[in-house]
This record gives sequence, C-alpha cells and structure tokens, in this order.
Amino acid sequence: MDKNDITKTLDRLVETSKDGEFGFQACAEHAKDAALRQSFLTRAADCRQAASELQSVIRTMGETPEDGGTAGGAMHRGWVAVKGTLAGYTDLALLEEAERGEDVALGAYRKALKEDLPADIRMLVQRQADGAQRNHDQIRALRDQARAMKV
Repeated sequence: MDKNDITKTLDRLVETSKDGEFGFQACAEHAKDAALRQSFLTRAADCRQAASELQSVIRTMGETPEDGGTAGGAMHRGWVAVKGTLAGYTDLALLEEAERGEDVALGAYRKALKEDLPADIRMLVQRQADGAQRNHDQIRALRDQARAMKV
C-alpha cells in the first residue's frame, strides 16, 4: 500500500470512530438509567480516543486527517433521535441502535484489516478492532439484560 491508500484507510476508521463517539453521546443524552448513561459516555470516550490515535498516525505520515464522521453516521444519529422519539427513548431501543452502530464499526475494522497495512499500523488497527468487539459485546449483553427485564 502506498501512503495515500494507508491514509484513506485510516481516515475511514477516524470517521467510523467519530460516528461511534457521536452516536454513543446521543444515546447517553437519552438514557434513563444512570449506569447505562455512564456506559454510553465511556464508550463515547473510547471512540474519541481511537479517533485521536488514528489522527496522530495520519499526521505523523505528513497528511491531514479527517475530523468528522460520515454522512451515514449523521443519518444513523438522526435515526436514533427519530426512533427514540417514537419509542419514548427507551433504554432498550437505545441499546438496540447502539449495537447496530457497533456492527457497522466492526465491519469497517474488518475491512481495514484485510488491507496490506504496515506492521505498526496493523497492530494499532487490530487493537482498536478488539476494542470495538468488546464494545459490541458489552452493548449486546446490556441489550439482552434489558430485554429480559422487559419480559
């Protein structure tokens, strides 16, 4: 891969991380349970840190990194707001939407890991992919708990 291809790959992951940050922040704003709100805020901070790490690597390569999320992420956040309004911002609905967002993030990381990245960058991307998987698993477990309580 040349520098331009690496930068494009990392920029897509920056956008994905920013989408996650904004999405988790939106969910936190509407969560009724204080522990769930804190969990969403922690996930938002994790995503912000991931974006910052990627942006730092891009700058080290002499390039200017992306600074925002994707159009799809903005639509996703809009959908969270619409769905939340329709569902009364239930914690279960927020968890279901957060899990869907994490599915998208995992897909982005899997795609990046299929590319021929330099070893040091691959290690960073793999570490972040592992973090996205942990986020996904935690959100899914919380969603399952919320479903069980609803029954």
